[in-house]
Amino acid sequence: MKTFTANITVTLRRAILDVQGKAVENALHSLHMPGICDVRIGKHIELSIQAVDAEAASAQLREACDKLLTNPVMEDYHFTLNETAAVEAA
Repeated sequence: MKTFTANITVTLRRAILDVQGKAVENALHSLHMPGICDVRIGKHIELSIQAVDAEAASAQLREACDKLLTNPVMEDYHFTLNETAAVEAA
């Protein structure tokens, strides 16, 4: 088994108003930063997965996102998956 580290970014779908993002954008504008716009607030999830290969880890990660970590009706997600280097015992 190999160990992989996954970094998942979850955001509301573009068609859904991001009220929190709008509040932050308005606050930034009131701080004289009018060039910042289209603020979207999301969440970041980091976890480890043990699987035989990257393909199996990706499939397991997609299932976890679709069933628990995200709301597929309202949220989109993307992830990166990196194999964790094995640590040798001294």
